[in-house]
Amino acid sequence: QVQLVESGGGAVQPGGSLRLSCTASGFSLENNIVGWFRQAPGKEREGVSCISPGDGQIFYEDAVKGRFTISRDNAKNTIYLQMRSLRSEDTGVYYCAALKSSDRHCSGYVSYDYWGQGTQVTVSS
Repeated sequence: QVQLVESGGGAVQPGGSLRLSCTASGFSLENNIVGWFRQAPGKEREGVSCISPGDGQIFYEDAVKGRFTISRDNAKNTIYLQMRSLRSEDTGVYYCAALKSSDRHCSGYVSYDYWGQGTQVTVSS
């Protein structure tokens, strides 16, 4: 059974930082596409970033480019999302998701096979 478990969310002031983690069991994050998504109150879920297998594409939405960094620790089967210079508009529930695909270009995918339960990020003064 595949499980994705996010952690690292919390409340932070504008300009602050958080690092989200997504650890998988029953599924290799190293060899498949992984994405981070978020859903703000009253809004639809949106993609934030994705990472492809191996040294493939890493993609960021324009709203987070230069502030967020996605990375992978293969030994821990974990994906991270380092978030810096957080803004109030970054508030929402953040989800990691995994897709059974070895494609080295992750940005074209919107439908994923497995989802985590989400972790709340609140940016407020």
